[in-house]
Amino acid sequence: MEIIEVTDNKEQYMDLLLLGDEQESMIKKYLQRGSLFALYEDYDLKTAAVVTKEDDDTYEIKNIATLEMYQRKGYGSGMIKHLIQYYKSKCKCLLVGTGESEKILLFYENLGFKYSHTVKDFFINNYDHPIIENGEQLKDMIYLKMMF
Repeated sequence: MEIIEVTDNKEQYMDLLLLGDEQESMIKKYLQRGSLFALYEDYDLKTAAVVTKEDDDTYEIKNIATLEMYQRKGYGSGMIKHLIQYYKSKCKCLLVGTGESEKILLFYENLGFKYSHTVKDFFINNYDHPIIENGEQLKDMIYLKMMF
């Protein structure tokens, strides 16, 4: 497994990033100012993530996506573990925001993230269409944090 930081032509990863955030205009808001990481194994792209600097002490994982055929094989958690190691010397807090999905919240909690705060109606106010996950419309953004 190899993880590289991509600095040029980040939009070539758009199709993959759309699996983690399904509105291209939202991705474009953070992609250029963020750091893009790509995970490869056997020269095949498996996972990508975008992390932004929010202030001197805080970075935020804005997007993480794994190609569907490689999901539930450890690539997403491998990427998160890499990001934790990479950022723990650069900041005091690593944030991640997600919808109200128990499965995804458990994923992050199992990696050491703890509940931080909720932004009410984030998905309703910021997306041009309803975001549906597991048959339910997402409304609130749940933020989790890891303190270093």
